[in-house]
Amino acid sequence: MNRIGKILPVEGYYVVLKETLPVDYAKSLTHLYQPLIGIQAVTLYQTLLHEIELQLNKSEPQTHHTLMNYLNLPLDEIYSARLKLEAIGMLKTFKRSEGSNNVFTYELQQLFSPAHFFKDPMLSQLLYHHIGNDKFQFLKQHFTPSPNESFGVNITATFQDVFETVTPSYQQENMDVEEAELDMLDVDFSWMEHALKQRMIPIRKVLTTQNRKLISQMMFLYNLESHDIEKSVLWALTEENCLNTEEFKAACHDVFKQKYRGNNIRLSAKTSQMKNATSKSKQPLTKEEQLIEQLETISPRQLLEDLSSGNHASEQDLRLIRDIMTSQGLPSPVMNVLIHYVLLQSNMKLSKAYVEKIASHWSRANLQTAKEAMAFAKKEKDSYQKVKKTNSSYGVRNKKEVIPDWFKEQKKKQLQATATKEEEIDEAKEQRELEELLRQYSSNNK
Repeated sequence: MNRIGKILPVEGYYVVLKETLPVDYAKSLTHLYQPLIGIQAVTLYQTLLHEIELQLNKSEPQTHHTLMNYLNLPLDEIYSARLKLEAIGMLKTFKRSEGSNNVFTYELQQLFSPAHFFKDPMLSQLLYHHIGNDKFQFLKQHFTPSPNESFGVNITATFQDVFETVTPSYQQENMDVEEAELDMLDVDFSWMEHALKQRMIPIRKVLTTQNRKLISQMMFLYNLESHDIEKSVLWALTEENCLNTEEFKAACHDVFKQKYRGNNIRLSAKTSQMKNATSKSKQPLTKEEQLIEQLETISPRQLLEDLSSGNHASEQDLRLIRDIMTSQGLPSPVMNVLIHYVLLQSNMKLSKAYVEKIASHWSRANLQTAKEAMAFAKKEKDSYQKVKKTNSSYGVRNKKEVIPDWFKEQKKKQLQATATKEEEIDEAKEQRELEELLRQYSSNNK
């Protein structure tokens, strides 16, 4: 994704804190969040946090140029770190226009304490894959110690033991909150409800609000299909038809290893440009739109293999594509269009000189998406064909116009002379034939 120009150094920003941070937030930042988002994002969060105190007695916003000096980082890397904070739930960003520049407000979100971090299934599972089982278990035991059993049996009264709630509006409000939370998950559980119903398993007992959230997170984290999740849920059900969350997460991980041959899953920044919600929801109608969608999502390696009928792409072609993408800075979708275009134009051959020539041209044109590259390639091809046709017709016209009159007269005389000569030859032939006939006639009369 092109991050240059998203923020300007002269543009200002304010920092606000959503809620009070836990006392041991620094431990969470260093040992739990940093393996997921990297040191630059963590440093940006800490810098913004301490900026709040400096802005209390200052009415004007701080500029991003100052932030660049604090972090000793270029602005595009600061923007990349900000996106990571936003994606992991540590920051919210707001923008408004003031005159010719924009002003940003960075709202720092509350962090999990170390103990609560491990209760979040998504973050804890990601940390597990980033640091490995041994380090994960060490941190978990350190930050979530077991309760001291020397105190005896816990007989603390619960809320339900002491109080009773009979207000209908309160119950309805809780139901609304649950429904709103489920709407945020954006996952259709009808297939799971149908599977549980077929097996006579109580749906409400399994698909609680918390379990639905966990299931949707595991689907996203491991990129699993509905049938994979169904198998994992059924595997993790207890005899009382309750979902054992630890067994469910382990089952999802096992399915992932089987599908992807044991590769670990890790957080990674996107290289291609993010699509907005409208483009995601729009279904491709024409064959060209389907091709563009494929070129936007597929990797150059996969494209080469698909165009080779599923055979492995050669190391030479892969090195060529890698070097050109690196040197020219072409996004993956644009590179896909370039590969497709060159193969069609050169009888399915990748000529290094030809590819480099087009890549440098497209790089100067600052193409970012497959759609832009496709339109640009069409425009260039049409222009070339038009110029070629114009030059061809111009050449024929000029060829007719440059023939001088004297040349035409000379040609005409040559044709006339040739005709006269041929006519003289024919007359001489006829004379010889006539003389021969006369001699024969004279001999016969003697």
